[in-house]
Amino acid sequence: MKRAVIAASIALALGALAPKAEAQSYDLVQAYRDALAVDAQLMSAKAALEAASARVPQAEAGLKPTVGLTASTAGQYFQNNPNTGTSFSKSFIPTTLGVNLSYPLYRLQNVEALAQSKLQQTVAEAQLSQAQIDLILRVSQAYFDVLASRDSLETIRAQKRAVAEQLASAKRNFEVGTATITDQQEAQAKFDLVVAQEFAGESDLETKLAALNLLTGKQVAQTRVLRPGVTLQGPQPARELEWVDSARTNSYQVQQAALAAEVARREINKQRFGDYPTIDLVGSLAHSRNPVTLAASGGGNTNTASVGVQLNVPLYTGGLVAARVREAAANFEKGKADLEVARRQVEQAARVSFVGVNSGLAQVRALEAAERSSQLALDSNQLGYQVGVRINVDVLNAQQQLFSTRRDLSKARYDTILAGLKLKAAAGSLKEEDITMINGLLAEPVVAAAPAAAAPAPASSAATPAAAPAAAVATPVATPAVRTDVKPATLPEQRGGRSRKPTAPRERPAN
Repeated sequence: MKRAVIAASIALALGALAPKAEAQSYDLVQAYRDALAVDAQLMSAKAALEAASARVPQAEAGLKPTVGLTASTAGQYFQNNPNTGTSFSKSFIPTTLGVNLSYPLYRLQNVEALAQSKLQQTVAEAQLSQAQIDLILRVSQAYFDVLASRDSLETIRAQKRAVAEQLASAKRNFEVGTATITDQQEAQAKFDLVVAQEFAGESDLETKLAALNLLTGKQVAQTRVLRPGVTLQGPQPARELEWVDSARTNSYQVQQAALAAEVARREINKQRFGDYPTIDLVGSLAHSRNPVTLAASGGGNTNTASVGVQLNVPLYTGGLVAARVREAAANFEKGKADLEVARRQVEQAARVSFVGVNSGLAQVRALEAAERSSQLALDSNQLGYQVGVRINVDVLNAQQQLFSTRRDLSKARYDTILAGLKLKAAAGSLKEEDITMINGLLAEPVVAAAPAAAAPAPASSAATPAAAPAAAVATPVATPAVRTDVKPATLPEQRGGRSRKPTAPRERPAN
């Protein structure tokens, strides 16, 4: 029994000491769903749809019967003529109750108003769909801006570590007399420049995170990253003309413009019908009660009922109807022009996005090749520096080229993904399933291990970098293979910008 208790206690203690699993990082689908709940533009589109939907029953009411109840009462005073020989006076309060009915039989204006309200509801639906597409694009842009900024910052920090190692090597070589002060100064200048870039990168990352937080309403600390070595696919279908045709037909912007033009066309008929006659079925039922019965006044209780057809024919409206028809005709011409503008805009957007996807894929492939070439160039320069045929600045330039290539490669991948989303948005086919597929390309970030050695203190106190805060999440940006064990026995001295034949370092006299 005691052994079981001891074993249970040990298990609990080990469980308490065991590291807890970190929470999953923030992915693209979570960002979109959080933005759905707080985005003001989307809420505005939803409210506009509700308002447009309420106009339909309003228009239907113009074609339905209306029934009203009326009631009236008024004090009256009656007095006969004194010349008749008899004097009579009386005060009384009669009451009247009635029910009125009106049913439109022929009102063409109301028919057009109903058709317009239904079209306006469809316009609001298209606006809501477009707002959802815009939200997908805005969230994706903000999310990948964070990833690109974080990749750039991590690349700068990796370059900082590499330059710091090169600076330390230059200082060691100068101390032993195998290199000139020029090598150290060049490395110091590179180091100071990278430190300045690091501060700018941190500021940019904070700005991009603030934009994502504003969209999602959440304080994002960790985001997923693009999986290393991911292969991006081209647009399907692969023909540009098919995307252009789809954009001119299925884009929600084009649908809104087409529906708005149809509403304007029906407005012409609606205003023209202002000169047309109207026919209504009318009826009434009334009951009047008089508390006294006077032969002279004809008092008593009476019931009346009536039903009939009422015709109204406008003869002259002062030119109001003609002016409204001209206004509606001008608005219809405007609607047709707006429709053509919308078609051209989505066509241009589809072409630009299609070209952007294909050129982005080509750029990604070219940068991948450039990354491999830059890595080989760096290895060669490091080897040349070791044997004395390359100088320190050559290694620094090769490092900078490699890191710049990797930063551009990361940016090109994100831009290509966003171009694909914009292409589908122009065609009106962008949905949540598309970002779900893109979300499958993301993975949990790999936290890079801290460097073993800190950066050496620069020679100048003014160039001493402040301690940079650690990144919230370290993205899997590969650090180039920088040799830290470069301790050449012979290195070229630089005098007047030229290299001399390597010579062995002079021995210092013993103290």
